[in-house]
Amino acid sequence: MKISGVKKITNCKYLNLFSIHYKDRVDCEKEWIFASRSKELNPLEKDYTIPDAVVIVPFHMQEKKLVMIKEFRVALGGYQYGFPAGLIDKGETIEQAGKRELFEETGLTLKRVLQKSPSIFSSSGLTDESISLLFVECEGSPSSRFNETSEEIEVIMLSRDQAKDILYHPGIKFDVKSWIVLNNFVSQGVIIDVR
Repeated sequence: MKISGVKKITNCKYLNLFSIHYKDRVDCEKEWIFASRSKELNPLEKDYTIPDAVVIVPFHMQEKKLVMIKEFRVALGGYQYGFPAGLIDKGETIEQAGKRELFEETGLTLKRVLQKSPSIFSSSGLTDESISLLFVECEGSPSSRFNETSEEIEVIMLSRDQAKDILYHPGIKFDVKSWIVLNNFVSQGVIIDVR
């Protein structure tokens, strides 16, 4: 495979479409269109070790429950179960962004980082967006009063049994990362093995 050119198709604030021309294994010309958060003319030149966003996987220390959010997602035309998340601001560390986003979306306070993933990609057939998963312990009382007006978020705290009840519910839409973590929580009772 050999990339021969990249063209920016749109010029939007948070997300753009790019067209990549390339040759496949048998030297046949192909085109692929994908979305990117890159502001550059060639997103393939960006530093993929620095993630675009952080996804926070919070465990409430006092309640001994996994914290999820039920959020309206325009592209789905309805609600999706997932974890607090957001873009990392310029000059901000993953941990700083995680602390800020956790508070903004849930009203909860990050107390301890358990584990941080490297930059990972959840849908590389459609986008080059990279995220870091931040597994944390948190405390406080859930609140949605800090949500932006463009967000509609409900904080949900789940015990292992409650998580088991919703894991295969046909009416619930899950973010892929969230379903995997929730499944792990149901089967092992922990969000991450920190041994």
